[in-house]
Amino acid sequence: MGFLYSQLFKKLPLPTISYTGKTVVITGSNTGLGKEAARHFINLGVTRLILAVRSIDKGNAAKEDIERTTKCRKDLMQVWKLDMGSYASVKQFAARINNELDRLDIFIANAGVAPPHFTMLEDNEASITVNVVSTFLLAALIMPKLKATAAAFPGTRPTLSLTSSGVHGFTKFPHKTAPEGQIFATLNDKAFAEKHWLDQYQVSKLLEVYGVRAIAQQHPAATYPVTINCVDPGLCKTDLQKETPLSPLILVVNAASAMLGRSPEVGSKTLVHGGSSGAETHGQYLSDCAVASPAPTVTSPEGNVLQRRVWAELVQKLEAIQPGVVGNF
Repeated sequence: MGFLYSQLFKKLPLPTISYTGKTVVITGSNTGLGKEAARHFINLGVTRLILAVRSIDKGNAAKEDIERTTKCRKDLMQVWKLDMGSYASVKQFAARINNELDRLDIFIANAGVAPPHFTMLEDNEASITVNVVSTFLLAALIMPKLKATAAAFPGTRPTLSLTSSGVHGFTKFPHKTAPEGQIFATLNDKAFAEKHWLDQYQVSKLLEVYGVRAIAQQHPAATYPVTINCVDPGLCKTDLQKETPLSPLILVVNAASAMLGRSPEVGSKTLVHGGSSGAETHGQYLSDCAVASPAPTVTSPEGNVLQRRVWAELVQKLEAIQPGVVGNF
């Protein structure tokens, strides 16, 4: 009943503050939630907005659509290339952030995939590379700019907000039975992944929640100049699974989305809220534009153990890609 009320009756607010002078970056912003969040930020007066996208052509089309509907200045938005399936692209994009922007107030890490089949990108199954490893690699690489913004502009507390999902609570996380240090190896094992394929995307969202909480536990809000949180936008009508082959489960999901799903415009309000929130949301899981409790898979004693294991393995991966990068947190 709580889910039905949330989807059908909950009124999601938009911030009423001005974003004049602020710089916002949104990944995965050529369509769906990211694009609509960009439109909201434009309407709320943001001074500079970067659409980070895999396809420049699609990014430019989104930019033109937002400009047409908001009547904003043509130089307010920029389209920058970012392929989250490539560590080199992530590094290049982060370098551009650090070198070209004078400030970075809000970073919405919204890019994500739900592949229809097992596919490797870099050294992981695609959803693990894009949704988890590249996301936290990017977070670490842009953290110096977020911290520098806080130091250079008194009273400013930048925010890094990850788009997660309530589906993190749907999985039993079958990979947790892996030996110590082998959770990611199990996630990337083709036979195991295909056997538990319906869990793969859900687990990727669970690992995001673990990562955000791990960073905040090591760097509490009281002594940290940047807010890091994760957001559940609810069930939304997006094209995330447009390439997923039909199956009984997907048919159910599609039917539920058609009947109950939020529009991208409504769902994107949760992204704007997450990016606009302060220290009280540091390390928190947000749902319906408020702090919420994640699933027991996160909050239980077992969840605490699994979080420690996942974070230790993720740190090793990040350090192998870019030695010393975890120190940026």
